[in-house]
Amino acid sequence: MEFRIADTFTDSLSKLTAQEQKAVKTTAFDLQLDPTSPGMSFHKLDRAKDANFWSLRVNRDIRLIVHKTASGLLLCYAGHHDPAYKWAERRRIERHPTTGAMQLVVIPEREETAVPYDAAFYLAPESFSARRVAPPHQKPPVFGNLRKGELMAFGVPADWVDDVRKADEDGLLDIIAHLPQEAQEALLKLAVGERPEPPVVATASEDPFQHPDAQRRFRLLDNAEELHRALDYPWEKWTVFLHPTQRAFVERDYGGPVRISGSAGTGKTVVALHRAAFLARQHPEARILLTTFSRTLANALRIKLDRLVGAQTSLGQRIAVHPIAGLGHDLYAGLFGPPNMATSSAVRSAMEAACERVEPHDFSLPFLMAEWRDVVDAWQITTWDDYRDVQRLGRRTRLGIKQRQALWAIFEDVRAHLAKRNLVTWAGLFGRLADHYRSSRERPFDYAVVDEAQDIGIAEMKFLAVLGEGRADALFLAGDLGQRIFQQPFSWKSLGVDIRGRSHTLRVNYRTSHQIRSQADRLLPAEITDVDGTIEKRGGTVSVFNGPPPLVRVCGDSLEEQGIVADWIGKRLAEGLLPQEIGVFVRSADQLKRARAAVKSAGAQSVDLTDKMETIAGQVAVGTMHLAKGLEFRAVVVMACDDEVLPLQSRMDAVSDESDLEEVYDTERHLLYVACTRARDHLLVTGVEPAAEFLDDLLR
Repeated sequence: MEFRIADTFTDSLSKLTAQEQKAVKTTAFDLQLDPTSPGMSFHKLDRAKDANFWSLRVNRDIRLIVHKTASGLLLCYAGHHDPAYKWAERRRIERHPTTGAMQLVVIPEREETAVPYDAAFYLAPESFSARRVAPPHQKPPVFGNLRKGELMAFGVPADWVDDVRKADEDGLLDIIAHLPQEAQEALLKLAVGERPEPPVVATASEDPFQHPDAQRRFRLLDNAEELHRALDYPWEKWTVFLHPTQRAFVERDYGGPVRISGSAGTGKTVVALHRAAFLARQHPEARILLTTFSRTLANALRIKLDRLVGAQTSLGQRIAVHPIAGLGHDLYAGLFGPPNMATSSAVRSAMEAACERVEPHDFSLPFLMAEWRDVVDAWQITTWDDYRDVQRLGRRTRLGIKQRQALWAIFEDVRAHLAKRNLVTWAGLFGRLADHYRSSRERPFDYAVVDEAQDIGIAEMKFLAVLGEGRADALFLAGDLGQRIFQQPFSWKSLGVDIRGRSHTLRVNYRTSHQIRSQADRLLPAEITDVDGTIEKRGGTVSVFNGPPPLVRVCGDSLEEQGIVADWIGKRLAEGLLPQEIGVFVRSADQLKRARAAVKSAGAQSVDLTDKMETIAGQVAVGTMHLAKGLEFRAVVVMACDDEVLPLQSRMDAVSDESDLEEVYDTERHLLYVACTRARDHLLVTGVEPAAEFLDDLLR
């Protein structure tokens, strides 16, 4: 007898208390070991439309919903008695008549009498009943031009075809929230003007559980160890089948460097992880690098990769996960000996000393440091001729030939000072590595997959470009220009990373509710163009689920803000959210005290996030916006969005170039966007009067 577990079961299990989950897991283990044991208390659900649904008693109140046939058992749901029975009464498990995939179908509830329009009805998919009631001033149906057969070809159950054909853009998300995932994805692609991939159609003789779409929601478990691991991890950690909209990007041959973009929540990191695993499977002898710009995110990638490859330890061992700086340091040490890294304070001291030795000038120290960082050191300019001719992208202060000569005298002195003390900058380290591998034709890796590529620096990208030479698909980059918070924009093409014609955008958001995504999108322009002219259009992105609208609150003082945040967190906990499913973010470490106080006032414990990127059970995560990258929470508070805090006044004061001022505003805006889009279901943004000007954009 086959034993399977549905994604709806693990989803429902996560909503129970720790003690209740333990009882459910114990019953599930016992059931797998011996489903015929007299201790198994099965009860047939007479009111269920599917005759194969049974209830299994866990304790006095908790029930397992099991789909039981002669060939196997399927764990479907776990919950309290009445909700569990109601869940089963509204569902049916059946083979789709067109695609042949086994589906778990929600049975629509029909009401003959009209029900007055209620705005809350359209914002709460969990309480949705499929009532054929139109709101006033109904908009044209989105799919009214599609026939029944066309919709069913995309996996829409027959029971839902009429509802789908009548749904307008306001009610679309409410309808598709009740459809199988493959139908959701196809309809969302159609809604944004794209054509879905042709569906996989199984023959009548094929097992409907073996259909690729079915295997995304039903997993066959062969033994108790597999069940143990499946119950210990959330469902997404077990999924090996990508969404159809993403799978093509993972398995395609591109013929050159490629960039996968998309707004927050569209699955860029998932695509990058699967691309690394795909390359490792396709090329068993190849060395695969999975990297990103920070140690924090590299730790997160390593954890996610371990969950993705699971028991395939040999596969995981062939994928090296490193932060780009750590990788560079180790490669340099192996080739040339341990580097003596020049700290920012050492460079600053060298710059001050150089200013005293050369002829008098009018350049401020902040300007000199920025010119060194963004032009001279970043591009590894070593001669006067190169500095005289460099374009200085991103630097708007015009420089005449005499000004450049004066500047080069200073920078040449700084370079000599660092060389005399055998100090190496990060740009110098990666520059030397790039020169070495280009001349030797040796490569430490055959393929490189880069996550959060928008924050990879000039020298690091030059190094990656060298790794990508000589192999068509050696460089795969995933990133979002709207989330760039560390690096000045620069030309990838000038470094040999030409993605023109190979830049693709993900447009279906699986992580963030429609309400949070659409409001956060107001912080960014409709399209962003990189230095090479490649355009990322942010329009057309859709979320797969609804949620409550985000709240923005401007308070009179910090005590009022603390009370509002504490009350909001308390309500989320009362609704059943676990503390570790809540995150509180602030602009900088100076505001962490306010965040901790709010969590404490809510009666909860807080833990400061570190670069290990791990939350702790039973504690609300508190951290800066920079540490929010790569994380996801069911509920997020973005606090202390005050004037002079966001944008950060200390950054504003350090501006020495007109372009730097614009860059500060852009990256500070991106930071707020990153923090807001860590939320899946609930978002609260607060500040103290006078509040940050960015909040006006969220409110418009």
